Amino acid sequence: MTLVCVPIMVEDIDAALRDATAARDAGADLIEWRIDSYFSGSTGSDAEDGVVVSELQRLLAESPLPTILTCRPTWECGEYDGDDADRIALFEKLCTGDAAPAYLDVELAAYTRSANIRQKIDLCVDHPNQKRDLKTKLILSIHDFEQRPADLDRRVLTAYDAPACAVVKVAYRARSLRDNLDLFELTRGAPKPTIALGMGEFGLMSRVLAPKFGGYLTFASLRDEAASAPGQPTIDDLLSLYRFRSIGRETKVYGVIGWPVGHSLSPHVHNAGFEAIGFDRVYLPLPIAANESDEAASDTSFRATLFELLLHEPLDFAGASVTMPHKTRLASLLGAELQSLGDVNPFVGNMSTCHTESANTLAVSKMKAPGKALRGDWFIGNTDTGAIQSLLFPRQRYDKHVGIIGTGGVARAAFAAAGIAAERVTLFGRSIERAEEMAAGVDLSIGSPGPPRNERRFALLGDLPSSSCDIYINCTPVGMAGGPDPDALSIPVPDMPNVGPDTVFFDTVYNPVETPMLKAARARGCKTIDGVEMFVRQAAAQFELWTGKPAPTQLFDRICREKLADE
Repeated sequence: MTLVCVPIMVEDIDAALRDATAARDAGADLIEWRIDSYFSGSTGSDAEDGVVVSELQRLLAESPLPTILTCRPTWECGEYDGDDADRIALFEKLCTGDAAPAYLDVELAAYTRSANIRQKIDLCVDHPNQKRDLKTKLILSIHDFEQRPADLDRRVLTAYDAPACAVVKVAYRARSLRDNLDLFELTRGAPKPTIALGMGEFGLMSRVLAPKFGGYLTFASLRDEAASAPGQPTIDDLLSLYRFRSIGRETKVYGVIGWPVGHSLSPHVHNAGFEAIGFDRVYLPLPIAANESDEAASDTSFRATLFELLLHEPLDFAGASVTMPHKTRLASLLGAELQSLGDVNPFVGNMSTCHTESANTLAVSKMKAPGKALRGDWFIGNTDTGAIQSLLFPRQRYDKHVGIIGTGGVARAAFAAAGIAAERVTLFGRSIERAEEMAAGVDLSIGSPGPPRNERRFALLGDLPSSSCDIYINCTPVGMAGGPDPDALSIPVPDMPNVGPDTVFFDTVYNPVETPMLKAARARGCKTIDGVEMFVRQAAAQFELWTGKPAPTQLFDRICREKLADE
């Protein structure tokens, strides 16, 4: 079983013990006492030094859980700036006493610095040649806060070869999702218990999936501000959101791909859905970096990362939601490029029988990667379109005029939905040329051959006040919390004389639930549809595709609204 350890930075003994009790109550298995800042080395006064040792011994004795003792030096990004000799002397006093820690964490670099240091540390811990019966086991740790160390393999082998070493710990900053795959390989079949974790937002996968690959333990903070390393999840998120205790070697992995994805609601709804139907699945944020000024590099990063995840058979990567700015990149994988990667059988669907050149859903089944060639069944499609259709056009045809604001990926889905069902569609954009280009990329002929059956118009955003549509759909980020213009109106509702109580205003933005535009529309007495309704329906379609079971949509809706209300 992979253990969960909560690190606590010790500054006050009583406060640290209260936090340790809270960590135990939250479900932790171990406490790591980080005494870096509490212990500053010998003061030169026996009385003062004795008080510090006595208080640390009380900390160990009164700990509600087994402990790891760590005094990390500044040269390895800790806070201890004293001498190694003082630190080792403290270890000997604490590890050979009655209330010894279960583990002592020492940096491999310090342990191998000299034979003298190594011998002194070996005298503090359980060792094959140790004459004393000591309870403390040694963790040898390797850290790099910048990247994967170039000589990592050599360091790991050195740690494994140390007779006193009971556990090897590796933690480095993950520069992409692909670094997690290297970390997983360190723990699979390791000769000694091994901890292998990625730091930073790209490393979350290594922390959550540690049980799947036999990791000895993972770290989780008691609260966000208490993290001892970048990217550490809270214990509440680890155990409740990601259902850490239910993850095993057979657990299949899903996630949301985008940049950024840290605040996505998708992990909350899909993990709750998997739990509700008893499916052995976990859903994670999967950030793939993108650079607006270098589209070619962003394309390469997306493709390389996605296929590395799929090619890593032990990962069991089975599908993903894809959000901005990668929706068009996912759609581009269809056709010859995907076929060239191996014996692949792609099949396409998007819940509306339209090809929008924008996809938000990936599902893969029967995936194998013999000889680094992908073989399996694929689904790449767009559930946004079906969600909009079900909300606005549950029947086949409507005598309605629909105005779509925006020309991005969501606008493509809205244009596809309205392009089949509405009598007239006007696309409002910053430029007529961009709007026409976007519309040209939406193929409405699939399933309904022949020329378009509705009237299509293109207009500038400045034409909105004088427009007269039955339905307006905002597909821009204007009004979104954390977006480029969170307080602005995506549609100038107060300045539109032609709207009435039957006019529908639909916002695809879901955070906040009531955007400034929806608030203005409600004040005018108009009908409104918020972005949560669309989010839930598109997520439900993905869930049903992945599981073959009906989605718990009421659960999804409640989770979204409660989470957004908390924020």
